[in-house]
Amino acid sequence: MCTVCGCGDQNSSIEPGAKPESHVHDHHHHHGEHGHGHSHAHSHDGHHHDHDHPHDHHHHDHNHDHQHPGHDHPHSHAPAPDAIHYGGGLAGVHVPGLSQQRIVQIERDILGKNDELAQVNRARFAAARVFALNLVSSPGAGKTALLVKTISDLKGIRPIAVIEGDQQTSNDAERIRATGAPAIQVNTGKGCHLDASMVGDAFARLPAIDGGLLFIENVGNLVCPAAFDLGEAHKVVVFSTTEGEDKPLKYPDMFAASSLMLINKIDLVPNLDFDLARTVEYARRVNPKIEVLTVSAKTGEGMKAFYAWIAKRAASLAADAAE
Repeated sequence: MCTVCGCGDQNSSIEPGAKPESHVHDHHHHHGEHGHGHSHAHSHDGHHHDHDHPHDHHHHDHNHDHQHPGHDHPHSHAPAPDAIHYGGGLAGVHVPGLSQQRIVQIERDILGKNDELAQVNRARFAAARVFALNLVSSPGAGKTALLVKTISDLKGIRPIAVIEGDQQTSNDAERIRATGAPAIQVNTGKGCHLDASMVGDAFARLPAIDGGLLFIENVGNLVCPAAFDLGEAHKVVVFSTTEGEDKPLKYPDMFAASSLMLINKIDLVPNLDFDLARTVEYARRVNPKIEVLTVSAKTGEGMKAFYAWIAKRAASLAADAAE
């Protein structure tokens, strides 16, 4: 949980004079103008995650009502270009002047507000007929490589845009833009996940992708992103064959919250001591309904099955919306 990991107290800045292709406009973007507050909650496919996260989100050029005295951490990193930046941090579970009961209440309030904002995002996606996926994983599992391959294969079929989440740098967004797809980089500073407010802000800066796909690449972390609904249709957990079979048992909330597990880097299995059947068994022990596909962003193995899954799920969501 964020109280334990120390993320929170986030500040945002939108780079002035950003390049046009980044779709970050050089003006003050207030949440009140676009219906974006800042808050946190998660309830996904029947799995309610009561994770308590005290986040103090002070946003430059943004109106926010979350102020927690004593936790104003300046962001000392040089900002990456063409990015939305968040920074700050919470030292730990012991907050001077606040009882544990008060911390829990603050966290629950914030999570509740995030859930409201996630529903706003979901409504906006539905209005634009956008199918949004939230890709989550450990660092280095290969999310960006998977997205580059996916965009390269599907960009002629339907519009695609990406929201990239990282603590620092705009490296991943630059890789995405090289495919021709628009991307917004969100730098979270010391924050370990994206939240619904960040995603709402970023989506407002993307070009219209009516009827298209929105990929949200979350910060590499198998803990906190599980608790935050961003308004996505599904969470997709990307698991690498190099990580070890017991990840679903070590980080059960993430696998419980995900609709699909992509086992990436399957091409490396001949060189690894990796038990595919055990990995799937562990994942389904946590989430009996989770779907599993094996893929390789490098060789393309299994990618068509992933595209078929996207098409099927997008069609199902559209059919539900039409009823």
